[in-house]
Amino acid sequence: MQEIIEQALDYLKGIWLKRRYIIVATWMICPVAWVVISQMDDVYESEAKVYADTQSILGPLLRGLTVQTDPDKQISYMVRTLLSRENLERITRMTDLDVQVQTSDEYEALINTLKNGIEIRKAGRENYFTISYQDKDPEMAKSVVQSALTVFIENTLGENRSESDTAQKFLDTQIKEYENRLLADEAKLTEFKQKYSEVLPNQFGGYYSKLNNAKESLKSIELILSETQSQLKNAVAQLGSNKADSTDRSNAVVDSNTVNTSYDDRIVELESMLDSLLLKYTEQHPDVKEVQNRLAHLNKQRKKEIDEYLTARSDSSSLSLSQNPVIQNLQIQINQLENQIASIKVRRDNYAQEVKDLENKIHILPEIEAQLTGLNRGYEITKTKYEELLKRKETAQLAKQADETTSKINFRVIDQPRAPKDPSGPPRILFLIGSTILAFGVGLGLSLLVSQINPVVTSRNQVTRETGIPVFGIVSATENLGLQKWNKKKTLIFIASNSVLVCLLILFILYAMFPEQIQAPLKGML
Repeated sequence: MQEIIEQALDYLKGIWLKRRYIIVATWMICPVAWVVISQMDDVYESEAKVYADTQSILGPLLRGLTVQTDPDKQISYMVRTLLSRENLERITRMTDLDVQVQTSDEYEALINTLKNGIEIRKAGRENYFTISYQDKDPEMAKSVVQSALTVFIENTLGENRSESDTAQKFLDTQIKEYENRLLADEAKLTEFKQKYSEVLPNQFGGYYSKLNNAKESLKSIELILSETQSQLKNAVAQLGSNKADSTDRSNAVVDSNTVNTSYDDRIVELESMLDSLLLKYTEQHPDVKEVQNRLAHLNKQRKKEIDEYLTARSDSSSLSLSQNPVIQNLQIQINQLENQIASIKVRRDNYAQEVKDLENKIHILPEIEAQLTGLNRGYEITKTKYEELLKRKETAQLAKQADETTSKINFRVIDQPRAPKDPSGPPRILFLIGSTILAFGVGLGLSLLVSQINPVVTSRNQVTRETGIPVFGIVSATENLGLQKWNKKKTLIFIASNSVLVCLLILFILYAMFPEQIQAPLKGML
């Protein structure tokens, strides 16, 4: 550690011996730098202060009804993008700076100057911003700040409307696309259902229900056919029996229940009506008694007709079979039964064919059901998305209307930009002091360099360190050699030189602080 200190002292002594280079460097650098700094043009700074209020009363009211955006993040984004090229070009047009340049290079330099010169700062956690700009012309500084403030506010307010329009167009496009897809899915589903309507489920059930119903219908129609065929068989037998007994009518016994009369249909209707009335009323009800009386009267008339028929058969043995009303009725009944059998057979064949067709399609039923499931699933997904997009569109329209009528962000300009009267720069005092320190630093560096190139021994330790020979003592120079006198003279020159520089520095600082007060006397003297 001692050696380091001694070596540092040797360097300082060498610099002190070569201090004339400090004088040279300071007198070469300082005057020139001070004159240049004093002639620098004044710079005027204009600034505006604005507060962005994001506490809108519509926020809680519209929560859940419209799309909620974070206004703080939106403002932060607009702050970061304020110095984008598009915004800077708008500022140049608003301030007419673009007409002052002639070439594209000058325009690019102007854009870079604005980008580097415009500052927007946020004060604390609140949305409190300061926009500032420096220029040689105070009016231009004010105009640039005013333009930047206008661009900032307009971009922030217009961002919501732009996003709403973009979202609206996107939703309209998607709704149209899903509407077309929904129509296509509906057409496919309708065509598929029409193609396989006989095996697809409907209000009467699915495939197996239809097959069971068809089989039940076939059994029922076969039973009806069997019953009708039995009735026909009995009627034919009865007709043959009547024809055989026509030769012996006296011994013929006719069952009155098998003889058709003109009163049979009316009797059946009244019996059915009587059953219905007895379900609702007692036998003492007037309507029930009226139907019973009419039914009794018709039964008497029927019995009378049968008796007349039997009497006619007994008394008129010569009556021909073709003129016998019973045989005629039996013949009519047989014809009706034959027609019914033919019609029933057609219906039976249709049911049988339906059962056969359904049974033949049982092997393709799983594939049809799988296709139907896929079509229904795709249709439901498309329908769900379509309905969701419609809801989103309504939400977007409501949000757009809210943005058009009110604003989530309200700007309050605290301080309007003004053209400053006093310059804000450049910081000449700092430049003067900095240039002085720089000049002294250069002088010290030159002195150290020269002392190392052309070293001078300043201590016995240095001799011992350089030669390796121990030094036991030193001899001081006498007054007669004049060395001490010359060293004192150089010291006085160094002090005088620096004193003059300090005085000049003070003058330049005063000129920087009070330029008008100093220039006025000088102009009067000239």
